[in-house]
Amino acid sequence: MSSNITLSSATRQNLLSLQDTAALTSTTQNRLATGLKVSSALDSPVNFFTAQAFTSRSGDLGALLDSISNGVQTIQAANQGITSIQKLIDSAKSTASQALSTQVTTTGTASTDFAGSASTVAFYVNGTAKTTTLLATDTIDTAITKLNTSAGSTMFSKDTSGKRIVLNASSDIEFKDTASQTALGFATGGTATTDKYGTGNSTAGQSADLTVSGVDTRKKLADQFNSLLTQITQLAKDASFNGINLISNGDTSNKLHIAFNEKDTANLDVQGQDLTAVGLKLNAITSGTSGTGNFLLDADVKTTLTSLGAASDTLRSASSTFGSNLSVVQNRQDFTKRLVNILDTGAANLTNADLNEEAANSQALTTRQSLGISALSLANQAQQGILQLLR
Repeated sequence: MSSNITLSSATRQNLLSLQDTAALTSTTQNRLATGLKVSSALDSPVNFFTAQAFTSRSGDLGALLDSISNGVQTIQAANQGITSIQKLIDSAKSTASQALSTQVTTTGTASTDFAGSASTVAFYVNGTAKTTTLLATDTIDTAITKLNTSAGSTMFSKDTSGKRIVLNASSDIEFKDTASQTALGFATGGTATTDKYGTGNSTAGQSADLTVSGVDTRKKLADQFNSLLTQITQLAKDASFNGINLISNGDTSNKLHIAFNEKDTANLDVQGQDLTAVGLKLNAITSGTSGTGNFLLDADVKTTLTSLGAASDTLRSASSTFGSNLSVVQNRQDFTKRLVNILDTGAANLTNADLNEEAANSQALTTRQSLGISALSLANQAQQGILQLLR
């Protein structure tokens, strides 16, 4: 048989107040412990799910920030590569200019007197073949006139004795064979050079009577120039970041794709360019089909200087393009950071508790609980008086 405990109206009312106070105290303590006023959908469905959406998008954009940051570094690596390549281009310009200022000369006097004979004198002026037909009746003056006519400039003359031929040319003069050397009174040269100026264009060894200057210097400068072109290509291939290189290959597959939002509806494609020596249309200095390479011809050096100027223009254009793209990416990076902060703040505003307010509530509830206990005690005093009578 069950029994019920009967409480007075005042006692029951005070008990209910204490229970409400305990519930409020529990809620306040939970908010102080977690810092949240909405920790589940039960607290506030609208605020909870809205804040969750904000937080989810903030997380997606935060993940994109890593990709955007990598994009910034990739473009900066390309820009740094362009800056360094330009320095190499400047060095190549200096090398070519030095070659152009290096004078090529061939000078000397025949070691024997000129003796007219029927012969064909074949020689090269900076690699260009020249031929002069001499007759047995030709005097030294006649021979000199024919030689200068064939050469296209005045480079042959006679010495003070009037018997020996003097060569004084602002170019590289090579004789095709020893017979051409001896026909003019020059000593026979040494070992012949086969196909020096292209197939079938061999030369005799340089005569001991002649001194050629500037040719070897220009050749060394050409080798130096070729080395710089190699460094340009190697540097361009090393200007990569995270496996992406924007300046070593200009095909359509060489591009950087940067997404600016979680759906990739806002993005930027940065197309790569070929800024290697080949991409800049800088050709190595070789002997070529005519054998007149190695900066031997002033015209070739000037052509090289022109190509270097065009390469510099290409680099400036590429730098401007990458710089513009970098500005866009950095602007979107700053925007995304601020948007992430706005979303996080919005979510916090919907769910975070005001700790100052909750601390004040906690103190008020503690006081309220103490008063409730005192009120409950007062409500029970009448029954306690009856208990005293029973004693």
